[in-house]
Amino acid sequence: MEIRNQKLQAIKNWIHDNEDIRAALITSSLVNPLAPIDDFSDLDIELVFQETEYYLENKEWINQFGNVLNYYEEDSEAFQGKHAMKMVQYIDGVKVDFKIYSVDQFKSEVANEKLPEDWDIGYSIIADKDQITKHIQPPTHQISIIKKPSFEEFQEVVTDFWWDVTYLPKCLARKDLFYLKFMVEKIIRVEYLIPMIEWYIASNNNWQITTNKYGRLFQKYLTPDEWKKLEETFAGSKIEENWIACEKMLDVFDEMAKEVANKLDFNYDKEKAMAIKEFFYSYYKL
Repeated sequence: MEIRNQKLQAIKNWIHDNEDIRAALITSSLVNPLAPIDDFSDLDIELVFQETEYYLENKEWINQFGNVLNYYEEDSEAFQGKHAMKMVQYIDGVKVDFKIYSVDQFKSEVANEKLPEDWDIGYSIIADKDQITKHIQPPTHQISIIKKPSFEEFQEVVTDFWWDVTYLPKCLARKDLFYLKFMVEKIIRVEYLIPMIEWYIASNNNWQITTNKYGRLFQKYLTPDEWKKLEETFAGSKIEENWIACEKMLDVFDEMAKEVANKLDFNYDKEKAMAIKEFFYSYYKL
């Protein structure tokens, strides 16, 4: 994306010319070999200041990189005193997240035995005027790799899924669309279905892959038939569509949970799953 590249170069020039900045890094997807990158990928810039006060209290400096559409900030208290954030959406479409460190805060992070997650995902040093980055450990890029669940983790997801889906037929029978969508999209899909799909995909790939945030790479690792089934778990506002989509969701979760349990030699209560699916179907007939 040419606009993003131009903005990055303008930021690099500013960093080079600004004596208040002692070091700077670029992090996240643009420097992560495992991450998908496209024209919409953000810039994540970490800035180390000799004195942070002006840059924390003043936002005029962010305007030099373009016209600001929207702006959000969090102070260091939100990050246990480690750094602060200024997140900027520019009108030209480029979003830049500026992470702001004092020199002491940055050195403290460097001194930790374990890399912070955003550094372990990947980083590139833009500037280092005082050699304060020389002891940063190299990134492993492993933080986003899907890990095998323990039996307790697997069982918690399975138990919670089969409990919470019992709310769905009641919502559907009542035509209670808002509560249905809350349960399906905010709770069940995000907290239970996505982790199970991640485990299913990773178990088929020797636990050496990432599917990125919230399933961005699911389609890449599923068969066309599996992806079609997963697509069918989404529905619009029609109640009949949602009956079908919820039924598909129960089936997808059940199939994948069985496979994961088999691969990891975990117990999976197939009888409970079948009974709850029958419970769901019984409401559909009302």
